[in-house]
Amino acid sequence: MTQRDRTLRAAASFRLASRSQLMAVVGQLWKFGLVGLVALVVDVGGFNLLRFVGGRGPLYEWPLMAKVLSACAATVVSWIGNRTWTFSGGRGRRRAHHELALFFIACAAGTLVALACLALSHYVLGYTSPLSDNISANLVGLVLGTACRFLLYRTWVFKNDVRTGDVPELALVSGGASEPEGVSAAPSRSSRSQD
Repeated sequence: MTQRDRTLRAAASFRLASRSQLMAVVGQLWKFGLVGLVALVVDVGGFNLLRFVGGRGPLYEWPLMAKVLSACAATVVSWIGNRTWTFSGGRGRRRAHHELALFFIACAAGTLVALACLALSHYVLGYTSPLSDNISANLVGLVLGTACRFLLYRTWVFKNDVRTGDVPELALVSGGASEPEGVSAAPSRSSRSQD
């Protein structure tokens, strides 16, 4: 096989890898969205129950605490759904306790985004009605926080551990082409280490 043939084959494999990577991301986005809808019901429902059940809920005077508690409950629901369904196919995954710790850090980042939106609206701008609290916390804050979470989950929390020797997509779809110079095959499963 000539160098030109190898280059053309690698380019075709890269296109296939890019298309399959795009489809994988789209699939993850759908699953992430469905898990997120369930978590949204827990978050928004919990927030409103804590703030407004019976007119003045138990945390009526503390909107930030109500949001933190509802977000924590939604986080647990979200971790279970994302770990077992959305990002379940990862090879070389971290141990569950390590992944859970990273998940909570990523969720905290997303929750801080939602809290910042609520605090700005409620305390700085003076919009204190139930509608304005819900718009700032559960519409603007949730959308921005969710985008932050998805990026962190995909690139940091549920990403394959680099030390497991996962090979690039190009090598996985190259159809048996020889390894490029300087690239060795992935180590065997027995030689891989986990966190």
